[in-house]
Amino acid sequence: MKRLFLLDAYALIFRAYYALIKMPRITQSGFNTSAIFGFVNTLEEVLRKEKPSHIAVCFDPAGPTFRNEAFEQYKGERASTPEDIKLSVPIIKEIVKAYNIPVVEVEGYEADDVIGTLAKKAEKEGYTTYMMTPDKDFGQLVSPAVLQYKPAYRGQDFEIRGEKEVCERYGIKRTSQVIDLLALMGDKIDNIPGCPGVGEKTAIKLIEEFDSVDNLVLHTEQLKGALKKKVEENKEQILFSKYLATICTDVPVEESIEDLR
Repeated sequence: MKRLFLLDAYALIFRAYYALIKMPRITQSGFNTSAIFGFVNTLEEVLRKEKPSHIAVCFDPAGPTFRNEAFEQYKGERASTPEDIKLSVPIIKEIVKAYNIPVVEVEGYEADDVIGTLAKKAEKEGYTTYMMTPDKDFGQLVSPAVLQYKPAYRGQDFEIRGEKEVCERYGIKRTSQVIDLLALMGDKIDNIPGCPGVGEKTAIKLIEEFDSVDNLVLHTEQLKGALKKKVEENKEQILFSKYLATICTDVPVEESIEDLR
C-alpha cells in the first residue's frame, strides 16, 4: 500500500520542546536537547506504528516567504524562536538525513505549501497521504486521499481527520471552506487579520449562508446592522486574508514522490 507521511517539522519541533518545558532534557554541558529528543521520539513512533512506504520532513526556509513579501506583518506577532530550538534544528536535520529520510525545504515557501504540493501530487499518483501536523490550516487540503494526522500530545492519543471530521469540527460543507473561515475570523498565530469583530461562530454562519467569502462580499446588501458595516468596511482585508490563508499547491519542489520512498 502506498502511504506517504509528510511531517511539518517546525510544528512538531515546537510541540516537542514545549511538552518537555517543565522537565527539559539537559546534557552535562548544559545543552537543552528537549526538541531533538521529542522530535526523534515522534518520528520513531510514526515509523514503528504506521510503517509508511514513503516519508519526508518539510521545513520552513530561513528567509522570508511570498506571504511576508505581500504582508510584512505576516506572523509578526509571534515570539522569537527560543535559542534552544535554533541550535537543535541543524542537529534534527542531520538525524533525519541519517535515517535516509528526505529533508524538503523550498526558498520562498512555507513547509505548509511544500506539504500541500507534495500531498496533491501524491494524490494524483494513487497514494494515501497523511499530513502530520496539529495546525488547523491543513484542514483545507483534506480529501479522500489526503488526511490530517494530528500527533499525540500530553496524554491525548493521535487523531486522524478526514473530510467528515474536518467538516463536522468547523460546521462546513467541504474542506476548502476552512480557507473562507480563516479569511473571516483571522488567525492570531499567523497574524492573518480577517474581519474585525467576526469570530468563529459568526464566520461559520456567514459561510453557511453565502458559501464563500467571494460570494459574501458581492452580496453584503443581504446583511444587517453592525455586521453589514463590518464586512463592507473590510472587504479588501477579507479577500487578502483569504489569499494569505490559502496553502499553495504548486511549489517548485525538486523531489518526486518516488524520491520519498
